[in-house]
Amino acid sequence: MQPFSVKRAQVEFHNFASLGEPERNLRIYAEENIRRRTVIRRHLDFIGEMTPFLEIGANAGHSSYMLANEFGAEGFALDLSADSLRHGRALMDAWNLDRAPIRLAGDAANLPFADQSLRFVCAFQMLSQFMDIEAVFREVHRVLQPGGVFLFAEEPVRRQLSLRLYRCPYYNTMKPWERRLHDWGLLGYLVRDVIGAHQEESFGIRQNHTMGLADWDAVVGKYFAEHEYEVFVPERGWGERIVKRAASELRAARWLGGTLAAVCKKKGSTGSSAGLRPAGLTNFERFLRCPDCHASLSNDAGDNLLCGSCEYRAPFEGQVYNLLPSAERRELYPGERDDIIDFSVPSHAEHLLGEWYDLEGIHGNKYRWIGARAAVRLGRVKPGPQRLRIRGHASPPGIPGGVRAIVNGSPAGSWKLDRPGLFILETDLPDAPEYTVEIQASPTWTVPTDDRTFTVNLSMIRLVEAG
Repeated sequence: MQPFSVKRAQVEFHNFASLGEPERNLRIYAEENIRRRTVIRRHLDFIGEMTPFLEIGANAGHSSYMLANEFGAEGFALDLSADSLRHGRALMDAWNLDRAPIRLAGDAANLPFADQSLRFVCAFQMLSQFMDIEAVFREVHRVLQPGGVFLFAEEPVRRQLSLRLYRCPYYNTMKPWERRLHDWGLLGYLVRDVIGAHQEESFGIRQNHTMGLADWDAVVGKYFAEHEYEVFVPERGWGERIVKRAASELRAARWLGGTLAAVCKKKGSTGSSAGLRPAGLTNFERFLRCPDCHASLSNDAGDNLLCGSCEYRAPFEGQVYNLLPSAERRELYPGERDDIIDFSVPSHAEHLLGEWYDLEGIHGNKYRWIGARAAVRLGRVKPGPQRLRIRGHASPPGIPGGVRAIVNGSPAGSWKLDRPGLFILETDLPDAPEYTVEIQASPTWTVPTDDRTFTVNLSMIRLVEAG
C-alpha cells in the first residue's frame, strides 16, 4: 500500500496539473490517446470484448472516453483525484463526445469492485507510482473475470547504461547544458531514472523505476496465463540512435530503457462469469463493492451509492462518485479547513494577512503573486507534530532565488530555488495552537507592463502531519 503522504501528494498534484492549463492538457490528452488507441488496435483480437472495462489511474479519464466513443465499450474511469475526473466535462464539450464512462475516485490497490466483475482493465503510465506494483496486479486479477484482459502501457523499463548521478526534470525546466545533452541523446547516460521524475518526486510522489524487462515478465507470469508485449525504446539524438541501431530490440531496451506495453489474459473462460456481464451498465452498482466493508452497494433515488451493511455513502458530486475508504476520503478531501489554504477555494482569503496581489489562474491552478514578503494565518485542527507545506511556482526572472519561512516570529525554513517551475517546500513546526507564517522570497523583479514587484506565486499553504 502507498503511504498516506504519497496519496495526498498525488491528489494535490493531479488536481493542479489536470485543471490548471486546460488547453495545453487537451492537446496532451489527444496525443496520448493517439498512442494508446494504436496499441489497442494492434491487440484487438487478443483483447476481445471490453465491456465492462475499468481504467485505473485514469487522470481526467481521456482514455476511458476513447474506449467509450471509439471502441463502443462501457465501463468505469477510476483515479485517486476526483477533481481530475471532473475535468471530463471539458473533454466532452471540446471533443463533441456523446458517451462517458462512469467516474469513480478510488485506490488502484483497493479497488471498489466485486470479485470477477470486469472484462477489461487498462492502466497507462501509472503502475510506476506504486512501490509495491504487485499490489495493483493482485487487485486487477481479483476483479477480472476468467479470461479477462489487463492492458498496461507506457511503463518505464529500467535502463542499464547510466551512471545514475541525479534526477533530471522535464525538458522545459532543464538547464541549457542539460537540454544540449538531451538533444544529443547523451543525458540518459547520466540520470538516475526517467527524465521528469524530479518534478513528481519533489511534489512528494514516489516513483518506482526499478523494473527491468525480466522483472515485468516475472510479475505478469505470476498472475496471467497469456500475454503479448511491445517495447518502445527511445531515440533522442545520435547518442541513443547509435546504440539502438546496433542492437536487437530487446537488447536495446535493456541498455537504453524505454517503455513497455503488455496485454495480459487471466486464466479461464469468460463464459463462467457471463451472469456478471449484462449488455449495458444500467445497473452499474452491481459491479461495485463498499470500500469499507466490501458489501454490495445500491443506488438510491438521489443517485447516491449506499452500503447495505455499514453506513458508507457516496453522493454523486460533480458527476463523480468518491469511493475511497471513509478514513482516507476525510483526509484527502477535507473541504474548507482552518489548517489548509487552497487558493482555488474562495474561503482561502480569510487566512491572508496584509497585502496580497489579486487572485489569478483558472480551475485548479489559482494562485497569487507576492512581492518580497506575504503572511498568512493557519489554525491547527489535528494533534501531533506538524509540518508546513508550501506549493508555488518560480519564474525565470527570479532564478536563482530563495524562499524563507518565518513562523510565529522565528525562522522555520530556508530554501534555494535553482530552476523555474513548480516547487514544494516543507519544514517542521514547533507545537502551537495557531501559526502566523510570513513567507519571504528573493530576488524581486518587475516587467515593463506591470507596476507590481514580483518574486514567486503561491497556490497552497497548509499544515501536514510530521513523519
